[in-house]
Amino acid sequence: MDTEFMTLIGRIERVDFPLWNMKDIEAKIDTGAYTSSIHCQNIQEIKKSGVSHVQFNLLDPEHPSYNTEIIELRLLDKRKVKSSNGRSTLRFFVQTNIQIFGKSYTIDLSLSDRSEMNYPILLGRKFLNDRFIVDVSKKYLSLNNKGS
Repeated sequence: MDTEFMTLIGRIERVDFPLWNMKDIEAKIDTGAYTSSIHCQNIQEIKKSGVSHVQFNLLDPEHPSYNTEIIELRLLDKRKVKSSNGRSTLRFFVQTNIQIFGKSYTIDLSLSDRSEMNYPILLGRKFLNDRFIVDVSKKYLSLNNKGS
């Protein structure tokens, strides 16, 4: 791992999800979490031509970026994830694009109810690894460095 080419990231950042027309969403950077997750509601697995998909609403009505659009994506995976409270729950995983520091990345996200959490997005080690160095004393470094 060559840290010279890794980006410094703070404990809270703002991210964009261009395929979902979502901009400047706060994300918690969590090196204690392996997977990344996004706050969703009305999560439902469906089959289309024998292929598993998942439908969901992003965020919730209290969030400024909420809209009533139903997102439908191919189901990437379905597995148990242990939350910060120690409980394991079955979660659906999807893949999308995320933008941070002016760069676009592919990210796997678990769909979960994060309504009790302070931030709707959690970025875990699987996404951060070999890309970012976390400085927990900083926040919003991505706002000063959107890229060119």
